[in-house]
Amino acid sequence: MDTNHLDKQNFFDLGNLDSLRQSALKSDASSDASKEALKKAAAQFESIFTQMLLKSMRKANEAFEDKDSPFNTSGVKFFEEMHDQQLSVELSSNGSLGLADLIVQQLSPDGKKFMPGSVLRTTTEFNSDRRVSGVEQSDTTTKTVETTSANEQTENRFDDAESFISTVWEHAKNAAEKIGLNPAVMVAQAALETGWGKHIISKADGTSSNNLFNIKSDKSWQGDKASKLTLEFEQGVPVKKQASFRSYQSIKESVHDFVDFLNENPRYQEALENTAEPAAFLDSLQKAGYATDPNYADKIKQVLKRVELQSVAASLVR
Repeated sequence: MDTNHLDKQNFFDLGNLDSLRQSALKSDASSDASKEALKKAAAQFESIFTQMLLKSMRKANEAFEDKDSPFNTSGVKFFEEMHDQQLSVELSSNGSLGLADLIVQQLSPDGKKFMPGSVLRTTTEFNSDRRVSGVEQSDTTTKTVETTSANEQTENRFDDAESFISTVWEHAKNAAEKIGLNPAVMVAQAALETGWGKHIISKADGTSSNNLFNIKSDKSWQGDKASKLTLEFEQGVPVKKQASFRSYQSIKESVHDFVDFLNENPRYQEALENTAEPAAFLDSLQKAGYATDPNYADKIKQVLKRVELQSVAASLVR
């Protein structure tokens, strides 16, 4: 899509919006002028959306700002906002996100046949959610949204979802029997937390922590630990934190410790009472505060519906 019409646009020039309105009113639905007006409107929307993204990122970064810094003043923030607004226009003019192209294809009379993936220009992975969706797989871990891959395991990598399920299933089955839980639920949760085992946190020496459920280490934990920079949700706002996680000698130890962790914490009593109903168990787990992601339970339920998990689990049960 040609977006050269935005090359010299200024975010604060309201005349552009009025010009866009006039173009739309004067043109027929099938005319070239109408199509051009649609392109301009789509580019305007992409600019607004980009500006919202920049604003959200600024908001998330406030947790790391030095409150006493001379650069952390209302005046600086005012000009930062102006900069971000103009930057959003520039990014839109280059078609950085491809949203304008997608909108044009959706709204054009001849745009019935299109695929969103054909116009979106980003190859960025959104860690945990996409790790379990089948692309190369989820926010993350979901208890903590991972922000870097530098701290992920360098050993015991799983080639695909099937190999992960096959390796974890027997351990999950034995551990799940202790609380009357379907082992598939544990496998699904571990898959979401680690991206089918491809993003297990590693220790400082590069060896795997084997922590499939991203259980953090507190003062009561006497075993090995692994530290990682995470992004957690606090009142709906993502905040970066350096967190310490439990480390295990094996995957078997991790799976059994997950069950012990639930049994030893009174706040998970309701979840343990609902193990016969996977959906209720997951809802209770989230309600008890196991994860900060508000959609944690729903994401695990989606993993449970994955064909890979259902087919491999069925073959292992027989």
